[in-house]
Amino acid sequence: MPTKHGPVRSRTVAPRRAAAAALAAIVLPLTGCGSLLGEEAAGSDGDDAPITLTVSTFNDFGYTDELLARYTEEHPNVTVEHIVAPTSDEARLQMLKAFTTGDGSELADVVAAEVDWLPELMEHSELFEDLTDPEVTKRWVDWKVAQATTTDGKLLGYGTDIGPEAICYRADLFEAAGLPTGRDEVAQLLGGKGATWDRYFEVGRQFTAQSDAAWFDGTTGMFQGMVNQLPAAFEDPATQKPTDLATNSEVRAIYDQITSGINDGLSAGLEQWTPQWTAGFQQNAFATMLCPGWMMGPIESYSQGVKGWDVANVFPGGGGNWGGSFLTVPSAGLHTEEAKELAAWLTAPEQQTEAFTTAGAFPSQLEAQGSEAVQGYVNPFFNNAPVGTIFTARAQSIDGAPHKGQYYFAIRDEVNNALAAVDAGTNSPEIAWNQAVQTVSGFRIKE
Repeated sequence: MPTKHGPVRSRTVAPRRAAAAALAAIVLPLTGCGSLLGEEAAGSDGDDAPITLTVSTFNDFGYTDELLARYTEEHPNVTVEHIVAPTSDEARLQMLKAFTTGDGSELADVVAAEVDWLPELMEHSELFEDLTDPEVTKRWVDWKVAQATTTDGKLLGYGTDIGPEAICYRADLFEAAGLPTGRDEVAQLLGGKGATWDRYFEVGRQFTAQSDAAWFDGTTGMFQGMVNQLPAAFEDPATQKPTDLATNSEVRAIYDQITSGINDGLSAGLEQWTPQWTAGFQQNAFATMLCPGWMMGPIESYSQGVKGWDVANVFPGGGGNWGGSFLTVPSAGLHTEEAKELAAWLTAPEQQTEAFTTAGAFPSQLEAQGSEAVQGYVNPFFNNAPVGTIFTARAQSIDGAPHKGQYYFAIRDEVNNALAAVDAGTNSPEIAWNQAVQTVSGFRIKE
């Protein structure tokens, strides 16, 4: 999840570039990193002895204190301690640091992993429990299960949410610019079922010609939404090796379309999850966002007092998924069987439904998707949009999961760095691209 579950990046280009290079080698110190594993209570020799299970997540998974207390009511000997990292990146760093111990003993009993860095975790699959269980493995959409399954058939994670994408927009800013405002009208304005990125950027140019606001917030979400529609953006699925970014015409075409939009004033130049970005919601800085279900939570949080947000059932280029996470169980835990049971409970239909209505985390669970609570859910902040049915429709438009290997996160971050530099006006599109190509070529040399 975002991102909640999408790319959450640090606030300057240079530190990100240095971090990506270090993480590619997966050599990180453990300084200042205490163990997160639940400690075994005194006298915990029997099945009913009191134990503490730790769950580490990031951002907002919808796991409220009330929800976790319900688990303890059903399992009186179990206390659940919830550890929440502020961002997906910080959770990823914690996990990679823990790998340097050799056994993952620094990890919590149940650990959330975001889909874009799950492949790095799967390189250490021996450190995690196989969660294969015939009673639960039919719960999820097939492509969600495939994302967490190793080549030898080991299931490393139970799916939490997925991130089907729609378009969130400011109807008041649309009206001021002379554009349609109703969600069905906006969907048709962007092309309806045949919506394309060309059309999205074309309407953006129409909008900015009549408004002081930008069309979209910045490059982070734009690139993520577009690149997730490529079957294999950065790596060859057959060899698992990075492809040559210099000759990657599909990624370059996306890069060129976004930088062209920047040059035409469509971007507000705001990097997601920075103070400037959060302030932009209050400053009418932009009119649209690529919007997975989980993004509704941050939009509402940062837009308090702002009226006009709505959600259109449309997405350029067809279906798209941004983000989504999994719950894993490290084998070094003191209570792996109990941790598996907790992970299964947290990803059951009832809890996934509650997470959606609480935090906008759209269920990967088929039963939860079809539940009355999800299908009938409307979001008052988004002009009473029927977001349950909207995001179900967007989920049904997703053909499958793109290939993401162990280099995906690092390569994607390098291209994000290049786009951020162009958006900030610190580099030209060509120089920034060439710098990304040079860095990524180092990953290929290592192969």
